[in-house]
Amino acid sequence: MAAISLYHFLLLTLFPTLGGAGIDACKEARCGHKGPLIRFPFRLNFLQPEHCGHPEFTLTCNPNKQTVLQLPSSVNYLVKKIDHKLQTIHLQDPNSCLPKQLPNLNLSNSPFEFIGSLLFPHVNFSLFHCSPPERSLKYLVPCLSVGGYRVYAIPSFSSDLVYFTSCVKIGGISSVPRYGLLDIVDYQQRLYLNWSEPSCEVCEARGKRCGFKKYTSPVTVATKCLDIPKTTKGASKKLVAVLALGAIFLALIGTALYYAYASHRKQNEDQIRIDKFLEDYTALKPTRYSFADIKKITNQFKNKLGEGSYGTVFKGKLSSEVFVVVKVLNDSTGNGEEFTNEVGTMARIHHVNVVRLVGFCADGTRRALVYEFLPDDSLEKFIFSQNQNSYTLGWEKLQDIAVGIAKGIEYLHQGCDHRILHFDIKPHNILLDHNFNPKVADFGLPKLCSKEQSMVSMTAARGTMGYIAPEVFSRNFGNVSYKSDVYSFGMMLLEMVGGRKNTDATMQNTSQAYFPEWVYNRLCEGEELGIKAEEEEHGLIAKRLTVVGLWCIQWYPMGRPSMKIVVQMLEGKGDTLSMPPNPFDFTKPATALDN
Repeated sequence: MAAISLYHFLLLTLFPTLGGAGIDACKEARCGHKGPLIRFPFRLNFLQPEHCGHPEFTLTCNPNKQTVLQLPSSVNYLVKKIDHKLQTIHLQDPNSCLPKQLPNLNLSNSPFEFIGSLLFPHVNFSLFHCSPPERSLKYLVPCLSVGGYRVYAIPSFSSDLVYFTSCVKIGGISSVPRYGLLDIVDYQQRLYLNWSEPSCEVCEARGKRCGFKKYTSPVTVATKCLDIPKTTKGASKKLVAVLALGAIFLALIGTALYYAYASHRKQNEDQIRIDKFLEDYTALKPTRYSFADIKKITNQFKNKLGEGSYGTVFKGKLSSEVFVVVKVLNDSTGNGEEFTNEVGTMARIHHVNVVRLVGFCADGTRRALVYEFLPDDSLEKFIFSQNQNSYTLGWEKLQDIAVGIAKGIEYLHQGCDHRILHFDIKPHNILLDHNFNPKVADFGLPKLCSKEQSMVSMTAARGTMGYIAPEVFSRNFGNVSYKSDVYSFGMMLLEMVGGRKNTDATMQNTSQAYFPEWVYNRLCEGEELGIKAEEEEHGLIAKRLTVVGLWCIQWYPMGRPSMKIVVQMLEGKGDTLSMPPNPFDFTKPATALDN
């Protein structure tokens, strides 16, 4: 409440003339320096009195000083332009993805309508998923397309529909205005609306301003023209200068006091929350270091290993023989959420195929995590090597690594008190020790749930493009669960076999560019995989890893095996595995081996 009151105080200080009545109290305003001018019938909430605009034309400012209009069904759009003479308003989706917003948009209870909605027909769009993704970019919807998943929006009147008969229809968008909306695949993603009441066209044409004829409750749309008051230039300039200087001075003082108070309160709350969390996990015995200890361990942060969205990674040593990896978290994680997430997760884990947490640092907002150091880098370094002559690891070792990773993930799913979902399984996050034993690492994105919980809730997609399961970014394909990690493991397994990224735009043969589908088709036709294997046994290993990977990347979660079954499949002997259903047939779910 205190923060809101101070915000309103500053607004009124910056615009002192808004307290009176009449047109002076309804002076034009805007959210940002380049934002559209706001005047009747529009009103800027918290800044202009209620009589300055119609209730259904109320606008707000977001923290980025952008003007926002909320349409029915709580659909928010950014206001890019208001033309009072033509009575039109130009809107833009803040997420640049109108195809997601349009199904929720209903203007029937709004004073706005699409421009030309009575003159021009509406268009229906069909949404198609196509694989492989080599299609014309003419109908591609970028904001719905992630990784190898390509979505195209085809208008019902288009003759190009015949070229998409091999694709899978995944939905549609109906009644899209032909001229009130730019092409649905256009990058600007703008809506063009107009309004008829309240009508201010006559007043605007005469150079006057529009206002209510009489402000009553409920509010009517009857309007009248108002003269724009003339001011004496000299007195007006002096008054404006004095008011501006006073407003700036008060705003600076108020802002400084508010941020000082908010920062101090936030720091105290964060520290209380973290200290309470650490008390709960004292018995787990990871070593707690001071920030001075962290500096000493890393030799003043001299040996930097890498940097990511969660923090910077340094090499350090606890003694002349014990080396560690220190992850210093960014300031953006100052609320302690990332810190408590990692420490709480890693402290529960004790498995040969999962990286071990050695200790942590929690000095105010300065936090760090200390892991065991693995000398042979990540799996990515070996399977994506530029050396194409042979596998550095060998097929037997590659199978051992695959089994070890699978056991580590199975432990996360079944071996702890709570099921731990990793959500970012990929070669870069698999570290190798001096004997090339794999360890699952980087718990920046885990989610804990009970073992009995069959699904988890998520507010946003997690993970790395190319490894994210379909249900993580679209619930139309199923619920998010531990099977999402199985999908990521399967994509990584196929990359281990192919020795390259699953989607390789550099391939001269475009039919091989999407490796999973290419290798499935070759196995179905009884053809060789085209992978170097000097002995027959090596060829069987390659085929086994491939078949297991194809089982894991079934499009629907219920078609994928659990990690326990995956381990059994990988450890099996001979050539006894059955071929999975086509992972790229999206029309119906498959049934997994353990379902």
